[in-house]
Amino acid sequence: MKKRIGLLVMAYGTPYKESDIEAYYTDIRHGKKPSTEEIEDLKARYEFIGGLSPLARITNNQANALCEALNETYSDVEFKLYIGLKHIHPFIEDAVQSMHEDGITEAVTVVLAPHYSSFSVGSYDTRAEQEADKYGITLTHVQHYYHQPQFIQYWSEKINETLSQIPQEEHDDTVLVVSAHSLPKGLIERNNDPYPTELHETAQLLEQNTHIKHVAEGWQSEGNTGTPWLGPDVQYLTKSLYEQHGYKHFIYTPVGFVCEHLEVLYDNDYECKVVCDEIGANYYRPVMPNTDPLFIGAIVEEIKSVY
Repeated sequence: MKKRIGLLVMAYGTPYKESDIEAYYTDIRHGKKPSTEEIEDLKARYEFIGGLSPLARITNNQANALCEALNETYSDVEFKLYIGLKHIHPFIEDAVQSMHEDGITEAVTVVLAPHYSSFSVGSYDTRAEQEADKYGITLTHVQHYYHQPQFIQYWSEKINETLSQIPQEEHDDTVLVVSAHSLPKGLIERNNDPYPTELHETAQLLEQNTHIKHVAEGWQSEGNTGTPWLGPDVQYLTKSLYEQHGYKHFIYTPVGFVCEHLEVLYDNDYECKVVCDEIGANYYRPVMPNTDPLFIGAIVEEIKSVY
């Protein structure tokens, strides 16, 4: 018989319906209720991208695709899927409790984020570990997978496909903007967190594996905490690159994210495009990994390396 273990896929979460927005936003703010203006601003962003975010649907699709791929890969293990979210039900703790109720005593965890930070992936792992300890469940954590060849292959292929849409003689006037979700700068520096280094290594790997000539690194979607966050922000970076180099074509690859959702559909496709329109440059953004076999395969390979 195959050994039966849990597969805990963790993600940020998103409102399922408009009435979820206030509770979701409150959870993000550690229990502090947002103002009416803040709620309306978030609603407006969702409305701009066509309603609520597709994140919930895509997260489910990614998790199911990963579980299926793992069960095809492992001949001696049967993975049972559980989804745990950070800011909305089913919460991470709910998923771990469900594992216990199903008699699961061992599980592999993976966060749908390719780079490790103690404040992102690490925080998910800590919550899962604390709940698992209550039930004696042993967890094996995937910390990152940005370096996996299939992850780099996915983005390299998309970058080269996008570059092929730009006339060859204008490739020197083209820049690739590689970005991830910003985090508080002070916390990163105090803890010598590997997050910025991992994004830098991703940018280097993409430069080495594509035909792109110019690469820049930026950060996006920072929170409003009144303290410095990792920068430069991609909007500021776009203006700066144009002023310094006069680039005509900007290719945005938000590699710190794994699917089409608010931070990409609004923060990139709207806010960055507005800047490009202002400076008279062309905006490009390759499709996100979603359930692409290369992306799913990269996570499978990382799981094979730890379990």
